[in-house]
Amino acid sequence: MYKKLYSESCEQNKQPILEVLQEVFDDRKTVLEIGSGSGQHAVYFANHLKHLTWQPSDLAEYLPSVNAWASEAELKNLNEPIELDVLHQPWEISMVDTIFTANSLHIMSWQMVEQFFKGVGDVLEASGKLLIYGPFSYAGVHTSPSNARFDQYLKQQNPLSGVRDFDDLERLAKQYGLIFSKDFDMPANNRCLLWEKS
Repeated sequence: MYKKLYSESCEQNKQPILEVLQEVFDDRKTVLEIGSGSGQHAVYFANHLKHLTWQPSDLAEYLPSVNAWASEAELKNLNEPIELDVLHQPWEISMVDTIFTANSLHIMSWQMVEQFFKGVGDVLEASGKLLIYGPFSYAGVHTSPSNARFDQYLKQQNPLSGVRDFDDLERLAKQYGLIFSKDFDMPANNRCLLWEKS
């Protein structure tokens, strides 16, 4: 049996994120989730969004946990997770109309963030949607003291990581044909940022 990992933050944020997904993914068909982590989000969202085919992905080390959550849930619209390292270009993935990621960009290096957007630009269909959940700064300013402390903590763990700035992400998004659409205010000083492929 695979060992299930458990993330407390996934439990806390899954319902607020679901409410955004229900709004922006109502007309979508297939979601590629990048950085599925424990697998909790994949199971929860697939279970509540039956019109979507949910495709989890992550580095190889996380796939056993995603498999454990998925095999227990037995959802017909939840695909088996695939291995995806954003640095390995081009991504060997079929085109999708939606990409979702949560709490991933701040643990990536900036090079990985750049390759994330390159990969998204390659596999996202025209009129496709990209939704990113997590903490962000704006024009170099953190949205709360707790996010500033979190950024400092991340950089102590790994100097290449850190809370990403919206302006930097927007520059990358434009480079790969993505047009910014909406900024959702979320609990605990997080945001959901939505881009659409032109």
